[in-house]
Amino acid sequence: MYAILDVETTGLSPAGEKITEIAIVIHDGREVTDTFETLINPEKKIPYRIIQMTGITNQMVAGAPKFYEVAKKIVELTEGKTLVGHNVRFDYNFLRHEFMSLGYDFRRETLDTVKLGRKLIPGRRSYSLGKLCKDLGINNHARHRAAGDALATTRLLELLLSIEPNPENWKTNGVKSGRNRSLTEHLPKEPGVYYFFNNEGELIYVGKSINIRDRVLSHLNNNLHKRTVEMKEAIADVDYELTGNELIALLLESAEIKKHQPLYNRSQRRTFFNYGLYSFTDDNGYLNLKVTPIIDHLSPLYTYSSMQEGKDHLFNLTGKFNLCQKLCGLYDAQGACFQYQIRECDGACVGEELPEDYNLKVHLALENYHFGDDSFFVIGKGRNENEKSVVKIEHGKYCGFGFIDTAFMDSNLSLLHECIRAQQDNREVRQIINSHLKKYGGKENGLDILDF
Repeated sequence: MYAILDVETTGLSPAGEKITEIAIVIHDGREVTDTFETLINPEKKIPYRIIQMTGITNQMVAGAPKFYEVAKKIVELTEGKTLVGHNVRFDYNFLRHEFMSLGYDFRRETLDTVKLGRKLIPGRRSYSLGKLCKDLGINNHARHRAAGDALATTRLLELLLSIEPNPENWKTNGVKSGRNRSLTEHLPKEPGVYYFFNNEGELIYVGKSINIRDRVLSHLNNNLHKRTVEMKEAIADVDYELTGNELIALLLESAEIKKHQPLYNRSQRRTFFNYGLYSFTDDNGYLNLKVTPIIDHLSPLYTYSSMQEGKDHLFNLTGKFNLCQKLCGLYDAQGACFQYQIRECDGACVGEELPEDYNLKVHLALENYHFGDDSFFVIGKGRNENEKSVVKIEHGKYCGFGFIDTAFMDSNLSLLHECIRAQQDNREVRQIINSHLKKYGGKENGLDILDF
């Protein structure tokens, strides 16, 4: 017995999002014996982009049952049955998280029609539900609605059952191995940037890794979210460029994404820097600084990989430019900050320092944080043992990167300038370089600084 499942949700991650609609079709291997579908009140707002995709609005779910009200029905319907879904892990993970919030450990055997489809009907241009059903003549008049997708998956399951009715022959271990092998067999296990292209030759994603082959394989085996599965299904070719080390990979990835704006880079949220530095002017006219998690609709002055990194930056600024820790969000007090009491703050926190004087120091601190007016090369590991990578910073600005033969390293400094591939300077690349030097700077980590 099978329980074909589809859910619609408020987002992609079951850890923070909720189910808005569920449909279950019960099938005995020959025909449909029961169905269940309902909207669910997620008890949170549905984002506009999700409303556009599914058509499920906040008004529609306002009077719908909450998940706990239908939980018993779901348990009873699926008891003793195999849960079937197209990329079933997505739907199953959401269901498990909903039950976990109720203190119930919901577990069922699962069957993924994506994997089974690859095994029984190989060579299709895509195994996404929409494209596969279109190729097979399966109608779905309610795409991105739970009932429509569940019924389409049911028809797909029936077709697969007609091809191979014996479940013993359904083992899908390694179903993807042939495709994965063809896409990855030429890839190196070295640092660099990789590129995903679709059937039309369009660049759809750019990524970086210290091990290109393993990272690409992780993409091809990722079934956690519908969006990642959608991208995976669209990959027709993979290319790469070696960089020799992670710093060059980060810089090249940033440049390529800005240049090409691939579809799946535009739609993803960058997670390398999750915290940002923001400024605002208080009622007394003083510029305040604060580190917080990234705010979607605001552009941060600088970004950080952790809250602690941001606070360390601010402590550095307050000491170097005599800023007020209270106005930088580092000291919570009604009156003066502690630094004022030991004469390391000029009194902006108590109105003794004029706003225009204090704000000038803030602007000076922000402009000179990264590299000041320094000029230097960052020398790192190259793409082979006879090569070094070179990153150029001139008068505090990022100029680009390149590679040079180690035989010419000491002969002529001008060759270091000539090997540089010019790149755009921006806050993100300065942040990448600064953070990387803090973590990995020094010859012991393969990086060296050469002033000029």
